[in-house]
Amino acid sequence: MTTTLAPTATALPPVVEPADSLSVDEVRRYSRHLIIPDVGMSGQKRLKNARVLCIGAGGLGSPALMYLAAAGVGTLGILEFDTVDESNLQRQIIHGQSDVGRSKAESARDSVREINPYVNVVVHDERLDSSNALRILADYDLIVDGTDNFATRYLVNDACVLLGKPYVWGSIYRFEGQASVFWAEHGPCYRCLYPDPPPPGMVPSCAEGGVLGVLCASIGSIQVTEAIKLLTGIGQPLVGTLVVYDALALEYRRLKVRKDPNCAVCGDRPTVTELIDYELFCGAISTEAADAARDSTISVVQLDQWLTERERGERDFVLIDVREPGEYEIVAIPGSVLIPKGRFLDGTALGELPTDRPVVLYCKGGVRSAEALAVVKGAGYADAVHVGGGVVAWVTQIEPDKPTY
Repeated sequence: MTTTLAPTATALPPVVEPADSLSVDEVRRYSRHLIIPDVGMSGQKRLKNARVLCIGAGGLGSPALMYLAAAGVGTLGILEFDTVDESNLQRQIIHGQSDVGRSKAESARDSVREINPYVNVVVHDERLDSSNALRILADYDLIVDGTDNFATRYLVNDACVLLGKPYVWGSIYRFEGQASVFWAEHGPCYRCLYPDPPPPGMVPSCAEGGVLGVLCASIGSIQVTEAIKLLTGIGQPLVGTLVVYDALALEYRRLKVRKDPNCAVCGDRPTVTELIDYELFCGAISTEAADAARDSTISVVQLDQWLTERERGERDFVLIDVREPGEYEIVAIPGSVLIPKGRFLDGTALGELPTDRPVVLYCKGGVRSAEALAVVKGAGYADAVHVGGGVVAWVTQIEPDKPTY
């Protein structure tokens, strides 16, 4: 990856042809677009004729879908398989309190129809994978990515390259966001920027590290702006440019991203010519962690029994929470002590572990504790175990009156 200050980009031809006409009601609705010289009737007709797929109806998908609908994109596809959880409402503004427990795809569809009844909404209430991606994406002119995991990003990128589709990408974490447009016919793809995924467990998700709710609007609105520019052929799209936004400093940086001639999917001699197993490619968990967790995982029911036995003096062990302090303040398993995973990875936690009793590790869902378990076992603690499902499983099965996040 090469990054420098980005020079001014050039405009690209519009992705879609204009529709035949706008109705009187549509002219009234989109009048503030129509009086912009760069958009005008022609640009609004192109939006009406456009078919845009938004992958995900969560943090980024919420503002993206709402503004794409308001802008008058004629056909909006919503691909989402999850349900609305109360923890989503801090940032996923397309959903409301009454939608908790509903399909996100259906909730988003209803909100889009309320925003603009002239939009045709196509719901894909399914998980995107290598078996259906090409079929689904082929029906759309442009793809907006609102996902939050590396496996899906590589899948969407590769499918877009193989289909020749422009891919509007965004990413958020805590107070920082990134956005770009990947279109192999005119510039680099996502793999040119990130040839390989990060090692499993190295980059925490928003569910683990958190995200400022309003950051979703900042990055989502950039994505919609780029989509409109591409569809109408106006302005200078972010093809070959990465925008990095720091909300705390209120600072935007523009970095040049060059097309990689050795890129595995869009390079001169591509090695990825069909969709692959992206979960395997990215790895949800490292090989070392998987090996360590094998035969060394206990359930929350078993942990509950062990804690009871510890209270009776029948068993002795130390229960260690490897999450971050902010997570520990929200909810924790009784009788645990906090030592964040990072201290296991840098080795500083090992000096605090007892040598005369077993070590039991847990995290939110089981991934971070498995990574810490690999370190602990590598240091000679052969009887160490971790808790499958982590504190989420504990709350669900043992203490349902406690909060989750």
